[in-house]
Amino acid sequence: MPERSSASSDVPSVRAATADQAGYSARPWRQVLRDYLTLTKPEISFLVTVSAFAGFLLGSPTSLDGGTLLITLLGVGMCACGVGMLNHCMEHRFDATMKRTADRPIPAGRIPLAHAQWMGTGLVLASVGILCPLVNPPTAVLAALTAILYLYVYTPLKRHTTYNTIIGTIPGALPALGGYVAATGTFGAAGWAIFAILVCWQMPHFLSLAWMYRNDYARGNYAMLPVEEPSGDSTAYQTIAFTVLLLGASALPTAFGPAGWLYLAGVLPLGGWFLYTALQFHRERTGIRARRVLKASIVYIPALVALLTIDWFL
Repeated sequence: MPERSSASSDVPSVRAATADQAGYSARPWRQVLRDYLTLTKPEISFLVTVSAFAGFLLGSPTSLDGGTLLITLLGVGMCACGVGMLNHCMEHRFDATMKRTADRPIPAGRIPLAHAQWMGTGLVLASVGILCPLVNPPTAVLAALTAILYLYVYTPLKRHTTYNTIIGTIPGALPALGGYVAATGTFGAAGWAIFAILVCWQMPHFLSLAWMYRNDYARGNYAMLPVEEPSGDSTAYQTIAFTVLLLGASALPTAFGPAGWLYLAGVLPLGGWFLYTALQFHRERTGIRARRVLKASIVYIPALVALLTIDWFL
């Protein structure tokens, strides 16, 4: 196992903590807004919110409570954005050592660290404050648990064990379960089905990303599987295994009743295509093949939710 030295925290931390206030204030507001949007990890926050919508649909087999749905999506989205911001704050020193992340707003000194910390914390607290009285307490508890597990379990483990990825799937999948709980107030089988789908989906998504940027992760001293095992055997096998599991998990909403055969007829070939990209990556472990797995994963969740939505309305 390669030795991981501690990343330098001198210049990057000073830049992040003491961003030039005059320059920050003088920047066009659109640039500042764009940097704050970047800190929310909008792509991930979008997928998290979409997964909560899927859970809500599965918990509403006959009718939708539009008001509760909107509040749920708002609360989940705010929590995801806040957690993304706080994750940027916690990792800014390490981001500064990696080519892919060195120009992020905090390590680059464009957004003061304290500002991002306050805003991120405010978004998470506001999400819980909205979900608890306006949706139900269990949904708020799941949102709080998501933030705690992501920030204080998964994030530190990224530098200590390759198991961080599988552990990180739990907070990554809780918002989908939260959507179901928001609709029903209970932890039913269909809710655990969408939770299982998100757990399985995250593994090929993040393993392919880790393979593409393994050299960067090595520079940042992250204990990612492709860094610790350069041959890529475990990365490729796990990518296939979890894509197969995803194919099976994606059939559970139909098996448990809320989703119909139209959904199943669409999701099985979708999963087959995803599996095909994983098999190709196993045969040829290149950045191009890994990127195809990543692209398939990015398409998969929105497409699955679209199928659930079409199936629900028809």
